[in-house]
Amino acid sequence: MKDEKLTFWQLLILGFQHVCVMYGGAVAVPLIIAPAIGLTQQQLVYLISFDLFTCGVATLIQVIGFKGVGIKLPAMMAISFTVVQPVIAIGQIHSITGVFGAVIVSGLIVAIAAQFVGKVLPYFPHLVTGAIVFIIGVSLMPVAMNNAAGGVGAEDFGSMSNLGLALATLLLFLIFNMFLKGFLKAVSVLFAMALGTLIASFMGKVDGSIIGQSDWVTPIKPFYFGMPTFDIPSIITMTVIAMIIMIESIGVFMALGEISKQHIGDYEVKKGLRAEGLGAVFSGVFNSFNHSTFSQNVGLVFLTGVTNRFVVAMGGVILLLLGLLPKVAAVATMIPAPVLGGAMIPMFGMLIAASLRIIAQSDLSKPSNQLIIAVGVGVGLAIKGVPGAFEAFPDTAKMLVGNGVVMGTLVLFVLNLVLNGKGDSHSHEANEEDNLQELETDKIEAKA
Repeated sequence: MKDEKLTFWQLLILGFQHVCVMYGGAVAVPLIIAPAIGLTQQQLVYLISFDLFTCGVATLIQVIGFKGVGIKLPAMMAISFTVVQPVIAIGQIHSITGVFGAVIVSGLIVAIAAQFVGKVLPYFPHLVTGAIVFIIGVSLMPVAMNNAAGGVGAEDFGSMSNLGLALATLLLFLIFNMFLKGFLKAVSVLFAMALGTLIASFMGKVDGSIIGQSDWVTPIKPFYFGMPTFDIPSIITMTVIAMIIMIESIGVFMALGEISKQHIGDYEVKKGLRAEGLGAVFSGVFNSFNHSTFSQNVGLVFLTGVTNRFVVAMGGVILLLLGLLPKVAAVATMIPAPVLGGAMIPMFGMLIAASLRIIAQSDLSKPSNQLIIAVGVGVGLAIKGVPGAFEAFPDTAKMLVGNGVVMGTLVLFVLNLVLNGKGDSHSHEANEEDNLQELETDKIEAKA
């Protein structure tokens, strides 16, 4: 449905589907950080609103973009879970103003570094990008299962009622996906979640009291918590985190390019990472944290086949409005964790299926390619399975080596470089064309 013209209501429904998929994860970050650094309940409410507002703006920067900025693919941006531990560590020492100062500077560094990061793309052939997508898909499965069981920390975690509700949601999705056509099939995830939530309400698993407790309007203003402060170690820490997010983003950009049938080269990656950097700067000014492209939503793009970027742009607008209207935003929090878990399983599974299709474009009869897949994927999934193996490492190093997606990406990159060189001829040709494409694109954007 990439090139198909969609009505406003179709865009709205499809965009809302994307918001429902990422909403729980987006809100979880401030919920974890606020109490850990001593914020009050009222400050937490504002932090969530700022989170949603900046996610919406960052998404629009990435999807709509402007000259030289924005990947212009269906990339939903949200606060990265990678920032949780470093933000807590910085906030406990330098308060939240120290966090926002580090976020702003790290965003500037990412925007500048984007000019050079794209040069490594010839070293990311289909073999490597497919394996990265595979690691992302498999790594997300525990998230789906934790939700299906009731959510981490739930008193009834793993109960039959939670697992049954997740199974019902999954079956509803399969029925809708099999028998509905066109637009209705594209929103089958949303239908399944809506009916799953309805079933959950009869089971007493939906709490609507939060709506009455929420304000109608939240004032969004820069530096709400005070002017940012700038501490060198804090800036270095958040810059390392931003670089980790950059590595993940390159793999996600490649995956989106595959499903959207768009060439992703040096110039596209530059624009995507510049948008990520500028989004972080905006986020720091408006009281939030670094963003990443949410893999959950990439899974939704693979599942529905809807690659029209204006669907995600609509999702960005919805997030922006939800940040301003917390009472409306509270509605999305009513979706129970098991319902989300049941919907996430096929979404993340589609990432795995898509990764196999990407990998299959490489020559898997070559022993070197088999070794790259075996070691790179093995390292990534082993670390993801036991991140606690690196508890003895310094905090900054632990954030790097304890991230399965990042370490898997680095191992795949290095092994491919050592064993295969720059990769396939397509990568070479595409990279040589990027400079010409950049000039042509600049001309087109300048006219627009």
